[in-house]
Amino acid sequence: MRIKSPGSQHERLSQSKSMVIIDPGEISKQISRHRRNHSQHYVTENKICKDILVSQNKEGVLNKTKIADKGKKIRKNWVPSYVVLSEQKIEFYKDAKDLTANLKSGTKAECIDLCGATIEWTSEKSSRKNVFQITTLSGSEMLLQSDVDITIKEWFQAIRNTIDSLETKLLRPPLGNIVRKSASSELLHAGPEFREKKSEQRKSLVFRLNYSASDTSDKSRVKTRLKKFISRRPSLKTLQDKGIIKDQVFGCHLATLCRRENSTVPHFVRTCIEAVEKRGLNADGLYRVSGNLSTIQKLRFIVNQEEKLNLDDSQWEDIHVVTGALKMFFRELSEPLFPRSFFEQFVEAIRIQDNDLQVKTMRNLVKQLPPPNHNTMKTLFEHLRKIVINASTNLMSTQSLGIVFGPTLLRPESDTGSMAVCMVYQNQIVEHMITKFEDIFC
Repeated sequence: MRIKSPGSQHERLSQSKSMVIIDPGEISKQISRHRRNHSQHYVTENKICKDILVSQNKEGVLNKTKIADKGKKIRKNWVPSYVVLSEQKIEFYKDAKDLTANLKSGTKAECIDLCGATIEWTSEKSSRKNVFQITTLSGSEMLLQSDVDITIKEWFQAIRNTIDSLETKLLRPPLGNIVRKSASSELLHAGPEFREKKSEQRKSLVFRLNYSASDTSDKSRVKTRLKKFISRRPSLKTLQDKGIIKDQVFGCHLATLCRRENSTVPHFVRTCIEAVEKRGLNADGLYRVSGNLSTIQKLRFIVNQEEKLNLDDSQWEDIHVVTGALKMFFRELSEPLFPRSFFEQFVEAIRIQDNDLQVKTMRNLVKQLPPPNHNTMKTLFEHLRKIVINASTNLMSTQSLGIVFGPTLLRPESDTGSMAVCMVYQNQIVEHMITKFEDIFC
């Protein structure tokens, strides 16, 4: 049966097959079953995949700075850059013209490999808003930023999707349909020795597959043994009673830690504050400048193991290591210093226009906090007020401390709202608590 309509774009195809209903979605997919056309089919599929990937690319202008290269810290230097996101990497150009010039000359641009990379929002690495960090497997760290909320969120999502897709590709099985077709074609055209070798490899693969399929009973026995082992293992409380597992300081709940130490302000917080006020109030960029991360982690390990901590020791000579450890302590609390259930109430208070009513509302909220939160908060903000008093030497204003401690001390119950708006309120609350310390806590 022929379709004689001259306007049909599939007339020739329908003339070659009788009584066959063809799916319109399959017509455009030209797949030849003849062996000599396999390579053509492979090229066609590759071209389609390439076009899809290209269509997912993203280009645009962002502010960028590199803060680490192969693990070595670098001084921040923000510059506008024309950013090009491809299927596996991000390239950086001066502008769109520079991109065109590089493509013509074949010059390689600055780029970072996204395979195995991580991406996260950060507010501590820069005073700018809307900043996220990309960390590569080689230890390079890059900050990207834009003042436009929608733009930076789209870039963040696009880069995260690219990283996730690369992880998915790494987890795929090594043999695909195209690879198997190419291997079959190669086997047909090869000599007898090559075919015999391939045949032996295939037998070996089939044997392994059959063996794994028939090994279900062994797996069941292993699962049974694991269940018995887990049921016999001692409980966490038993291990803690024997001293095998010790309670942590970092990542603990504030009330639990204070109860264990029989105080309302953690000992580690007092120790760090005393060290900073003793020898670091005039340090440039106090709490803003990052200390050596490996040294901070070493200090954290000692504190968690309940070993005796002496911050006057020469290994803690850099005051930024002490301030970095204190920020990490507050950041890793299982419940923030400002409890999540109080977040919306503090936001409503900071939005009050009348100054006297605003201070009164803040004071009432602080009084409602549990004693560990109230007393630790009072100790911390009294310390931050002393830093502001010395702002002429340490260059840390109330606004700077608000940017540093806002996201660290306050976190909403859910992340459904605007991140930029949330950061503004976080910073303002911390600034207000420092400025009106005496009216709120005294």
